[in-house]
Amino acid sequence: MGDRLASAAAAGDTAGVEELLRGGAPVDGLNRFGRTPLQVMMMGSTRVARLLLEAGARPNVADGGTGTTPLHDAARGGFLDTVQTLVRFSADPGARDHWGHRPADLARDVGYLDVATFLDSL
Repeated sequence: MGDRLASAAAAGDTAGVEELLRGGAPVDGLNRFGRTPLQVMMMGSTRVARLLLEAGARPNVADGGTGTTPLHDAARGGFLDTVQTLVRFSADPGARDHWGHRPADLARDVGYLDVATFLDSL
């Protein structure tokens, strides 16, 4: 079920995520690549993020290879609504990847100053 939930989250399939969670899919179940649904979700899909987080997904799970968290990914993509949702559910804006970058640093590097400013204000 981990692969199915991760696939639904990656596609931004809100109805599919809801159905799988209701059916007992583990919210932090790993897909075949060892990543959780929150890590692979479509970052612009705030509703999917909220569903996973409300079901208990861990917002600070880091990628083993890069050290990035879902907050890093959402910030780098410029998805302010998703960033705000992750922060509301205790995502750590001070988390650093393997190169020492915080989510705000990544947002700033690619020009998402609204995201960087929000994260820096926390």
